[in-house]
Amino acid sequence: MPINILMPALSPTMEKGNLSRWLKKEGDTVKSGDILAEIETDKATMEVEAVDEGVLAKIVVPDGTADVAVNDVIGVIAGDGEDAASAAPAAAPKAAPPTTVSAPAPATVAPAPGAAPLGASVNGHAGPRIFASPLARRIAKTEGLDLSAIAGSGPHGRVIERDVKAALTQPRPQTAKAPAAPTPTMPAPTPASDDAIRKLFQPGSYDETPHDSMRKTIARRLVEASQTIPHFYLSVDCDLDALLALRESINASAPRDKDGKPAYKISVNDFIIKALALALIRVPDANVTWTEAAMLKHKHADVGVAVSIPGGLITPVIRSADTKSLSTISNEMKDFAARAKARKLKPEEYQGGSSSVSNLGMMGIKSFSAIINPPQASILAVGAGEQRVIVKDGAPAVATLMSATLSTDHRAIDGALGAELIGAFKHLIERPMGMLV
Repeated sequence: MPINILMPALSPTMEKGNLSRWLKKEGDTVKSGDILAEIETDKATMEVEAVDEGVLAKIVVPDGTADVAVNDVIGVIAGDGEDAASAAPAAAPKAAPPTTVSAPAPATVAPAPGAAPLGASVNGHAGPRIFASPLARRIAKTEGLDLSAIAGSGPHGRVIERDVKAALTQPRPQTAKAPAAPTPTMPAPTPASDDAIRKLFQPGSYDETPHDSMRKTIARRLVEASQTIPHFYLSVDCDLDALLALRESINASAPRDKDGKPAYKISVNDFIIKALALALIRVPDANVTWTEAAMLKHKHADVGVAVSIPGGLITPVIRSADTKSLSTISNEMKDFAARAKARKLKPEEYQGGSSSVSNLGMMGIKSFSAIINPPQASILAVGAGEQRVIVKDGAPAVATLMSATLSTDHRAIDGALGAELIGAFKHLIERPMGMLV
């Protein structure tokens, strides 16, 4: 029978992707391991491999199709002896339409199909586990929906955003319970529609550039982070004079190849990555990730670094940065930056991490505050180093200072703990020899 080619889940949180292009044509013979197509996610372009042999009988989803849901059929492979020209997608089981569950009836009435058994959990409380994406859980909680009554169409029956939104369109059951007295509240602000925004501007005075999947994901995650993570901010000024002198000495002593090219060239940002990683190890209670059930305390410091790429940004992660030399960190970052701009990073290279660095100093920004990148509990925003007049030993002096602002998740890192973390970072930046031992 025909073999369906499904849209793969290229990361744990992926729900849809864009089919960039097919590398095989209808009628081509394929072998296990052949590259069939390229899939573009919000962060990278990945390849789809064939897992069976046969003939690519039908391309169901053409090149350039956007927002293809995970597990949708994108093509069909005909097996040995099958007519490639007439092969059709193999039938796939369809998810049951979303249903709602009415109030419990007397014991003689059977529960509605899809309803959770008695004692089942509702939106995360005790009982059988319900597999749902965080966004689906939040919408269901806000709208008062029972997740156990919603049929999931995501991978392995997972309830995802579209399932919850479909359930909202169904008639809501009426209950005999008397309505509670209304509580006066301020109406929630309603975002202006696209058409309403366009009407504010003269026709022909602007060009429209549709959002790609990366920009949509960045927008969604930043809104989620700013609304669900209680941020607070701590700022310090760091004296860079000792670090700049050490950097110059290290780069001058770098071994060179026959063409005179140095084996490495350490940047100030490499020192910053190393200093943050060591600070997280020295303040282990701040090297954490918040979950609703427990605090995850990390044994190493995996530091993400924000990299600007066309259309957005991505945060590749230097794993165990606390154990790596400055030259290793420098070379890893050069490789990450090059592959990030080509959208060739693998999901495991930009997911997770203990904390992140966002450095706008090279663009002349003096100071700023960054938004935390979930599931991390902190992010360090770094400004430009500039010469300022300070008081040293009771007399005016000129020093090169850099402003750094730590954004922290108050659920995981309290004020005093955050101060200890950024204090450890400042100590390492101003005494950089400590990073070499």
